[in-house]
Amino acid sequence: MKVKVIPVLEDNYMYLVIEEITREAVAVDVAVPKRLLEIVGREGVSLTAVLTTHHHWRVPPALTGLRAPPLQFGAIHVRCLLTPGHTSGHMSYFLWEDDCPDPPALFSGDALSVAGCGSCLEGSAQQMYQSLAELGTLPPETKVFCGHEHTLSNLEFAQKVEPCNDHVRAKLSWAKKRDEDDVPTVPSTLGEERLYNPFLRVAEEPVRKFTGKAVPADVLEALYKERARFEQAGEPRQPQARALLALQWGLLSAAPHE
Repeated sequence: MKVKVIPVLEDNYMYLVIEEITREAVAVDVAVPKRLLEIVGREGVSLTAVLTTHHHWRVPPALTGLRAPPLQFGAIHVRCLLTPGHTSGHMSYFLWEDDCPDPPALFSGDALSVAGCGSCLEGSAQQMYQSLAELGTLPPETKVFCGHEHTLSNLEFAQKVEPCNDHVRAKLSWAKKRDEDDVPTVPSTLGEERLYNPFLRVAEEPVRKFTGKAVPADVLEALYKERARFEQAGEPRQPQARALLALQWGLLSAAPHE
């Protein structure tokens, strides 16, 4: 199973997942259909499914609202997970391949991002907490492919929440280098996210202490409020002019953290 990471628009990601034996492929969050079709043609694959995590003005109307039962293309299985919070019908997709050493992949849209999570536009903090808790039960080696490149700002906030967290410090240093080189920071892994993502660490004492809350959903809601204040206080970050060339990542080749 091969995943092509495709940066589009200001900071969006869409993905093309390829089953290398049958050359069947599934696309995720197709914000720029023409660009996707160019890559499908160049790769010589057969596009068999399009998965959309949530409705959004950036997603073509014809693709919004797509819901799929458990499905399979080639050797790749897809589990569809309802993860409301960012939107009421937000979906995440867990993909794995039979009899393959590659780790599984999670396409989390705006539910879970590297070191952060999406805002609650239609749902509640309680819903987002439950969604993140469900995603947190997936295997720690699962690769996380999110919908946006917000890693650097997410880690800057994570450092404010846990200034003594060595994992946050190391990941932030790594992300700054990736930002300078104009290279995507996806994928991460769920195991890594549990070490530095404050929105997955709502039960940890330093995060609770930062928010002054104890109930996990209340901690999450307080984190949202603190993040909003943090973003308002900082200078607006200029979006990177990312190349539209697809970047290929094998699911076994995790991005180096050093």
